[in-house]
Amino acid sequence: MPKPIVDIAIAILLHQGKVLVGWREAKQHQGNKHEFPGGKVEAGETPEQACRREVYEEVGIGIKTWHAFDQICHEYDDVIVNLHLFQATVPADLLDLIQQPWNWYRREQLQELNFPQANQAMLQRLYWPHQIKISAELDDLLTVNADTLLYWRTGMAAAQAAELLGNFSPAALQQLIINRELWEVLPRAQQQAIFAVHLKQPQLLNLRKGQLRVGIRHLAACHDQVSIQHAQAIGCDAILLSPVFTTPTHPEASALGWTAFAALAKQSDLPVFALGGVKPQDLATAQQQYAYGVAGIREF
Repeated sequence: MPKPIVDIAIAILLHQGKVLVGWREAKQHQGNKHEFPGGKVEAGETPEQACRREVYEEVGIGIKTWHAFDQICHEYDDVIVNLHLFQATVPADLLDLIQQPWNWYRREQLQELNFPQANQAMLQRLYWPHQIKISAELDDLLTVNADTLLYWRTGMAAAQAAELLGNFSPAALQQLIINRELWEVLPRAQQQAIFAVHLKQPQLLNLRKGQLRVGIRHLAACHDQVSIQHAQAIGCDAILLSPVFTTPTHPEASALGWTAFAALAKQSDLPVFALGGVKPQDLATAQQQYAYGVAGIREF
């Protein structure tokens, strides 16, 4: 006898780098576990409509703007669930309306919570390592540690780049970031394996909501409040904010300094990586200034 198939709408609610999580009661399916807001898609509803309704009923807030985040199919012993994931930011003026027992958790903390098995792919999507090494050498991918991503900044022709990428396993590519121009011309299998797609600020500002590939992480290069707000408005996953300090590679760029960096990073609901004259040893300092992680070239 075939298993029943259930469509579930799930909300990833963000505020200043944290994610909203609740607790599933014992009487519910997969009970006594943590959960994201959401529930069954009812007849006549789209998944996004169901997500909006469930968040209003369960959390107590009405969110207007949503981004399609991912779609996951998971088979349990008794049922097959199609998870339709949507992402939204929660404005500060709605925080006091959130009902109990919903609580905010840092992305690192999500790995320690007891979620249903179907949510494991969601947790992997939400987690970002804390360091990004920027290099023109793809072989550096072989030497980065587990908590470091490699952004391969290359001007190589697409065919040659795709051939080089073919020498690396899907597991290795899960630590790689490449720019959108290269990513768009890669074979589908390589596109799916790569950790994230990088957007230069001009690329970012030319994109609109609905133009990002659902299920693919996007890392946006930002230098000011306008670009940060736009990255969030179109559904990006994380931000590179630069330059913190003047660097030899961009001596003409006006440095933010930690004070201005913190003022901008604090406004972001997405993870922010500090870039420009910072070192791996600056991670703790950067996190005190509202950064999630650090990125760089020479010092990394």
